[in-house]
Amino acid sequence: MLRSGMRNKLAILVACCSLCVARGQVVLDIIRESPGFSSCNYDIYPDSVADNLTPAPQGKRPFYISHYGRHGSRYINRRSGYDIPYKMIVQANGVDELTTMGKRVLSEMNFILSDSEDRWGDLTAIGTNQHRQIARRMITRFPEVFADSACVSAISTVVPRCIMSMESALIELAQWNPKLHITMDASKRTQRYMNHQDPLLHRNDLTPEAQKAYDAYTASRVGNSRLMEMLFKNPDIVKELVDETFFSYYLMKMGLFQLNTHLNKETFITDLFTAEDLYRMWQIDNVLWYMRYGFCPLNGGDYPYSQRHLLRQMIADADSCLRLDRPGAQLRFGHDTVLLPLVCLLGINGYDLQTSNLDEIEARGWWSSSVFPMGSNVQFIFYRRNPNDKDVLFKVLLNEQEARLPIRTNCAPFYHWRDFRRHYLKKLDQYEKRRKR
Repeated sequence: MLRSGMRNKLAILVACCSLCVARGQVVLDIIRESPGFSSCNYDIYPDSVADNLTPAPQGKRPFYISHYGRHGSRYINRRSGYDIPYKMIVQANGVDELTTMGKRVLSEMNFILSDSEDRWGDLTAIGTNQHRQIARRMITRFPEVFADSACVSAISTVVPRCIMSMESALIELAQWNPKLHITMDASKRTQRYMNHQDPLLHRNDLTPEAQKAYDAYTASRVGNSRLMEMLFKNPDIVKELVDETFFSYYLMKMGLFQLNTHLNKETFITDLFTAEDLYRMWQIDNVLWYMRYGFCPLNGGDYPYSQRHLLRQMIADADSCLRLDRPGAQLRFGHDTVLLPLVCLLGINGYDLQTSNLDEIEARGWWSSSVFPMGSNVQFIFYRRNPNDKDVLFKVLLNEQEARLPIRTNCAPFYHWRDFRRHYLKKLDQYEKRRKR
């Protein structure tokens, strides 16, 4: 049921965004259809993607793709996320305070921990398949880019799940066209732009002002007394052992994370929670992602510039490839904490939103879950008539769906490359000048 919901989720999102009806009820309805949406960056990539791309302008043909993608579905990075609710329920069990359902949940948590042990952060089979499907759609949608002996250059961060995601995509491309000239690399040399985490910007991600606003926003959304009564004999007695807020939140996460593993149909933990429970958790997470990685004025509003090196590199790489008379693609494989601020920096689909009113974020359609599920990606598809064509056009795809940029164009959803590079290089230069003051 959950996986079938995933197949419908993207269509719901596209329809909602196109009608500009980004309201809380819309998100709640999405979560009812697909509970995984509530887990933000733990959500899984759609099983299928609508093939509704706008035809290229007359005479223009795709010849180059520039891509940055997040690794596919993985096991949770570290045990600590699971230990938070697990240690609490173990202590409650030690004083005989678990109900029958509580004991069942403890058994289920032991099962999940046993399955995850020594797999922390590893790519799962679901993650491998995600990147094979994305690569398959890429080559079938844009066969001209991968024709004959076209060049495909791929790089990854040095993290194994990213390297394996890259390999999965390249294997699929090679199977479709064995003549492709494929190179791949994973080196610390490219980490400066492939996985840059700016310590100066991180230092200000939650200022006292931002923390105060966050606490006020989350105050009415935390806790779950219904769950406590379901799992513990005397919820009031176990308060010293079980923090209701942390326990409920991390138990929800534990259940939802299994959608990324082979246990996705074998665990019932998510069923303990109502859609409203999941929605409140999503609201908390969504606001935190915005405050830490978006253009949030409460913390200086600059964090997306952490991906300035990546954007400059993507522009330089594209300029270089545009000089070639043969087609090709450059594929990059990394992380959610790069992809989300990159999308914000580009202002794709309005993700350059700036507001200090946290209640506005959801209403104005800033939904992190729509940006960075496992396997998420941004693709720039370039078009021209021939190698001598100076008016190169491109369009941007967010998770394989046409997206908009905050720059003028007379051929939407296509943009003139010269306008893009002029706009964003100026934007980056202005930030660098401010930073040096």
